[in-house]
Order: sequence, then structure tokens, then C-alpha cells
Amino acid sequence: MTELLFRDDAYARSATATVVAAAPDGIALDRTVFYATAGGQPGDTGVIRWAGGEVAVADTRKGEVPDEIRHVIADGVALPAPGTPVELALDWERRYRHMRMHTALHLLCVAVPGAVTGGQIGAERSRLDFNVPGDALDAEAITARLNDLVEAALPIETDWITDEEMAARPELVRTMSVKPPTGFGRVRLVRIGDAAAPVDLQPCGGTHVRSTAEIGKLAVAKIENKGKQNRRVVITFAGEA
Repeated sequence: MTELLFRDDAYARSATATVVAAAPDGIALDRTVFYATAGGQPGDTGVIRWAGGEVAVADTRKGEVPDEIRHVIADGVALPAPGTPVELALDWERRYRHMRMHTALHLLCVAVPGAVTGGQIGAERSRLDFNVPGDALDAEAITARLNDLVEAALPIETDWITDEEMAARPELVRTMSVKPPTGFGRVRLVRIGDAAAPVDLQPCGGTHVRSTAEIGKLAVAKIENKGKQNRRVVITFAGEA
């Protein structure tokens, strides 16, 4: 298992670690700040350095066992041996945009009624698919609601509940396509707003900003009809390339 440092501190840009294994399918470490692809959020990229060498991390993926992370590197490069101490450095600009976007999609869940049927996070634009009838979605109204939530500078924090508590609160699950990870004893919740009356509360293992104010101004780029009751809402950072 890899100690997932980003769960406790999504703002950690670097860390030291020790190589557990190194193979063509990636480098496994005892701890990492690199987020592995999951829940629509892309895996992190960056660099792993050690005395006498370094490799670029092209992607980060989950291993074959729970909480094992594989740092994917280019074929044919020299790999550090197991036991080697290394330094990790994220491509922070890319990760931070993913953090802002991931949090923005939580706000999109607030602005749009209906269950989420799919989604994808990107550094430039992101989208969620909603199970909603007819042409009930209005891009201008959704944009206004999103930016109201951003400007409110709502705090974002994480909580943990037991598997049993999660099973007793099915209303917390907003997505029909991805189920919260259970079977490990506890489930991580992301809460936006005051604990007594949160704007949004749902299970999520991704990385997020500390305040909605960090997201920046948003815009609905388009709304697409993807089926009888399936509407895709694409959002971007307003005024950014």
C-alpha cells in the first residue's frame, strides 16, 4: 500500500519517499503526493529524482491492490532500485487546475438538478452528464448560480464516515456511474459550506481547493443532448485560455 499524502494535504507539491518496486508498468513508492486517475480526475504528472538520476512521470494510475499507486514513466529509461530514497515534484500548475475544476463540478451538482450519469475533469474544461428530462437546463442561469457559489467563498473540508453510515445515507451519492469505495471501513466525504447546513456533501476521493473563491469565474461552454433524459453540461474557466 502507498501512503496517499494528498488525502490529508492536496496542496503538497513535493515529498520524499522510498522506492518499493520499479518495473515497466511503473514505479511504486511507500508514499506519494501524486493522485492516481479515478472518479473522472486525471492522474498527476511530474518528476521523480534521486541521487544520480531522474524520470518524468507521464501518468499516475492505481495498482492491482487497494491504495497501491503506480507512477508511469517512459519505456527504456533507467529505473531506481527498490530501497532508493527519492524526491517527488508535481506538475503543480496542472494539478491545481484539476483541483479547481473538480471543486467546480461539485458546485455544478448544486446548480443542476438530477443524478449524475458520468463526468470528466480537464485542466481547461470539464463536464458532467445529468439525468434530467426535456430542455430544462439554462446555460445562463447555471453560470450565474456557479459564480454566486464561487463568490461566496465557501469553505471546503473533508469528513470520514463508516461504511455502515454510508449505507444508511444513500442520498449522499450523486452519481449513478461511480459508486463510493466501500469495504475499507470508512468513506471520505467532501463538504462545501458550513457543517451545519452544507451546500454540497458527497463521497469523493479527489483533490479540491480550500475555498470556492479559489476556483475563479466559471462559464457554461455548452449543453448537449446525449439521450432522451441525458444532458451534458460543459464548463470552463471564464476568460482563461
